[in-house]
Amino acid sequence: METTEITRDKLVSDMKVVIADAEELLRATAGQAGEKVAAARARIQDSMDAAKIKLAQLSEVSAEKAKAAARATDDYVHEHPWHAVGIAALVGLVLGTLISRR
Repeated sequence: METTEITRDKLVSDMKVVIADAEELLRATAGQAGEKVAAARARIQDSMDAAKIKLAQLSEVSAEKAKAAARATDDYVHEHPWHAVGIAALVGLVLGTLISRR
């Protein structure tokens, strides 16, 4: 599941770059005349608008999943505080051991 989140975040980041590049291309070709150029610009603008909407939806889904995970973690810690303390101590011990080896 963590790989999915990383992939989703990478996709969102890449989409933002593509949208920014396409907007720059549209600005650069704003002075170009011709029916084909105008049609291409209109298609690109429509595609960018659709991509922005999908990107916003994807960001909302990611934020909701992150909130749900935080709520689940909070609930677990409140229901099992000593388990959470034990897990934190174990993680601290492992990290301390790994750091001390350097």
